[in-house]
Amino acid sequence: MDRIITDKLIGSLNKICPNRVRTNQNLSDISSWRIGGIADCIVEPAGIKELQNVIKLAREEKVPTIVLGAATNLLFADEGLRALGIRIGKHMSQVIINGDTVVAEAGAWVPLLARKVGKAGLAGCEHIVGIPGTIGGLVYMNGGSKRRNIGTNVQSVICVDSDGKIVEMSNSECKFSYRSSVFQQENMQKIIVKVTLQFPERESPSEVRRRMLNILEERRKKFPKEYPNCGSVFLSDPNMYQQFGPPGLVIERCGLKGLRVGGAEVSTKHANFIVNLGEATAQDVLALIKYIHEIVCKKTGLLLKSEVRYVNEYGSILSINA
Repeated sequence: MDRIITDKLIGSLNKICPNRVRTNQNLSDISSWRIGGIADCIVEPAGIKELQNVIKLAREEKVPTIVLGAATNLLFADEGLRALGIRIGKHMSQVIINGDTVVAEAGAWVPLLARKVGKAGLAGCEHIVGIPGTIGGLVYMNGGSKRRNIGTNVQSVICVDSDGKIVEMSNSECKFSYRSSVFQQENMQKIIVKVTLQFPERESPSEVRRRMLNILEERRKKFPKEYPNCGSVFLSDPNMYQQFGPPGLVIERCGLKGLRVGGAEVSTKHANFIVNLGEATAQDVLALIKYIHEIVCKKTGLLLKSEVRYVNEYGSILSINA
């Protein structure tokens, strides 16, 4: 494959985002799974204007792009990444709280955002305090915990489209449903840059903090921390939940807890987690997910759905489902 990221392009990116362009980036260093090959180039814009200029440059040079946040829910290909990675992180992470309204840039770290909201005496954000990732990624996935999701609190989302234009979307336009949003659609070429959230319920900061600490302690006891992982791999399906229970319990009852493929293992602490024992590859994880799909379907007649996304060498974000 011909080299897409040229020295000329890198030079132009450095002019737009000085000191925030990384070449030959090892994706395993930024992946929560610690898996992935080498990315040709990843750029981190500091603000909407820089992001717009990066998008326009990539379009002019006909270079494919992929938007990354904290990469906590992504499995990067062993072959690396030939597309231009645009990472929305600490350089776009401002949070402003005004009354019951919270405006957060997409790169805001979710646990820190939750603590800021709680400290302001606003309730309703506790369920996300233990979720590693950025608010942009959380909105993209409509993530949450305790059977809740962030979409409930989203008032509006500001995006930058493929032409570099700013677009504001209402809650209804985001089409939130369980662990899903319009941003996951293949033809959706909008980058989340800012989110407006509302938390109308007020409570004492100490009470909100108490609930957050309880949630964090519960997660610490239940979820594996000793090995790299991406969090829950499979979605909880209401039909399966009613008949057989949550994904972790179903996988465990199918006898798959502790199953290994290469360096990847179904966690012995919680079966809805796949951990990297040290040398796991993307292909190990994909093979393990495929096998879990097959066995669970064979024994229950139902399909598990993965909430993890696979990023191939060309920058496409793909679902990992049977």
